[in-house]
Amino acid sequence: MFKTTLLFFITALAEIIGCFLPWLWLKKQGSVMLLIPAAASLALFAWLLTLHPAASGRVYAAYGGVYVVTALLWLRFVDGVKLSYYDWLGAAVAFCGMLIMVAGWERG
Repeated sequence: MFKTTLLFFITALAEIIGCFLPWLWLKKQGSVMLLIPAAASLALFAWLLTLHPAASGRVYAAYGGVYVVTALLWLRFVDGVKLSYYDWLGAAVAFCGMLIMVAGWERG
């Protein structure tokens, strides 16, 4: 369970970075060269999702819970936005949902 969760967090970072860099290019007049590491990061994201033993739909569903948590942590620490009680509560619910789904992978 720990390994799967850690892999999901790494996967979420790859996805967020792959989307954040084009955002910088489009919204903040960043260099077009940001698209090269963005594409590599998104390719890494897709590859990381294939490392899980469950069916792809299950992986995507469970991954969503970790993505919510990671995106909010990005919002807090990269964008500098203070999170509300509701942000933290929603993240906890999403994360618990992921844990429940992953626990079921071993049962069948």
